[in-house]
Amino acid sequence: MSTIDSTLTSFIDIKADSDFSIHNLPYGIFSDTKDSARRAGVAIGDQVLDLSVLESEGLLSLNGGPYFDQSTLNAFIDSGRDNWTKARTTIQSLLSSDNSDLRDNADLQKKALFKQADVTMHLPVQVPGFTDFYSSKEHATNVGTMFRDPNNALLPNWTEMPVGYNGRASTVIISGSDIVRPSGQLKPNPDERPVFSACQRLDFELETAFVVGKGNHIGQPIAVDDAADHIFGMVLLNDWSARDIQKWEYVPLGPFNAKTFASQVSPWIVTMDALAPFSTACPIQEPEPLAYLNEKDKESSFDINLSVELLPENAKTATVICETNFKYMYWSMAQQLTHHTITGCKVEVGDMMGSGTISGPTPDSYGSMLEIAWNATKPVALEGGESRTFIEDGDTVIMKGYSEKDGVRVGFGEVRGKVLPALSFDFNE
Repeated sequence: MSTIDSTLTSFIDIKADSDFSIHNLPYGIFSDTKDSARRAGVAIGDQVLDLSVLESEGLLSLNGGPYFDQSTLNAFIDSGRDNWTKARTTIQSLLSSDNSDLRDNADLQKKALFKQADVTMHLPVQVPGFTDFYSSKEHATNVGTMFRDPNNALLPNWTEMPVGYNGRASTVIISGSDIVRPSGQLKPNPDERPVFSACQRLDFELETAFVVGKGNHIGQPIAVDDAADHIFGMVLLNDWSARDIQKWEYVPLGPFNAKTFASQVSPWIVTMDALAPFSTACPIQEPEPLAYLNEKDKESSFDINLSVELLPENAKTATVICETNFKYMYWSMAQQLTHHTITGCKVEVGDMMGSGTISGPTPDSYGSMLEIAWNATKPVALEGGESRTFIEDGDTVIMKGYSEKDGVRVGFGEVRGKVLPALSFDFNE
């Protein structure tokens, strides 16, 4: 765990409740109305600092660069930890209140600083592969209770290894994108054949995802105590799910079309260096993991407050329907990455790996509508008088996350998506 330098301040006016303090400096890819070219920036308060400008001005010089006048962060991330550290240290210094290089240069500020409200955010990395885990014990227990024997809610393998599946990198999308309701095979009547229909049980899943910062060679697993060196940072993830499609298709090979239509992420990658002061222990793991999963570092989780808001179309106010914390996750990111590679599976820079739905111990901390409305048996009341059992057309789902300690806040911003009606299909034409 690193300490927080609470004396570090920026010359930029930053609200106390901002996710983007000088202690954070998350990386993203943006464009603006005057310049459509995509390039790298960091969030600071309500602004974006253009790193490509700092590079061109000679204020941010990294080994092997330039890196930031590019449409993704992959090359910078791939350049290694020494550059990650140097970039963070340099940017933090340039934004600090006691450094005049940027503080006293109005022309440079005009070129390098943009209001977040005036820019368009894009996927921060090219995503070679996407994997989604299933690592919340509370979530897995809730789902097992609903659909299996409550006394044996967890399958025998769940407490032995981080369970997951390989998803679709091609449908990892950025916050603000619309979500078209998926269609597929449903089986509403167990005694009849399936039907083709729009999904009737569309759900969100509150997750985070980590971004792989260092790959491995095929055939060479990543040791659990080395895994942290292979993780660059984290984003928020809404792993949109079609529950009724999933129910029919998942046996025997697991999620397929129910999970392929949208995996939505926040635009800012919060680095592990920024999150380090908020590290905490994972829950007690019983039985003790097999040796290859047994970490020396017992504080490999993070205290990250998470929430979900639901905003119906034409509603004035969103309703907070979930408040939970990343620290409830049973399996750590290091354990997930190690298990993923234990067969020799190759991972690459930019790969994203979802945590799985993050649920806490109480109903108000459940991380999916499936759980919150308990398989549609307990409708959720919303501001304005509406209620929901699953997500309806026109609804917007908003996820937020932040860590806070000693007056310092490090946040993710939000991931937001609005649901549009399913496409019409006429197969007889």
